[in-house]
Amino acid sequence: MEISIDQKSGVPLYRQIIESVKFAIARGALAPGDRLPTVRQLAVDLQVNPNTVVRAYREMELGGVLDTQQGSGTFVTDERPEIDALERSRMLDQILTELLARASGYGFTLDEVLDGLRQLKEEQ
Repeated sequence: MEISIDQKSGVPLYRQIIESVKFAIARGALAPGDRLPTVRQLAVDLQVNPNTVVRAYREMELGGVLDTQQGSGTFVTDERPEIDALERSRMLDQILTELLARASGYGFTLDEVLDGLRQLKEEQ
């Protein structure tokens, strides 16, 4: 499971960590009982202050998404996280922004991207 953040997005880093974990659970990349990286390891991986990770983990614990067992680690609980409309909208904006930036970097127009998306949709 990959947790990613965007330092330039304007969204607080701890919120990005929460969203990333919740979406990983929602799409099945993280299952109940899966162990998350330690605070120290995730802070090193993301190049953020450990307090940022602590805040994200604590908030998810309070929400029932994670369970920390002293000495064993932090684990995903059986509860499915609720992802509100604002979080979904923010995540979609981020995905679309990244998609358009990469596509335009390769010289694709918006119409070409939309045509490609329509084709993919029809194939599914």
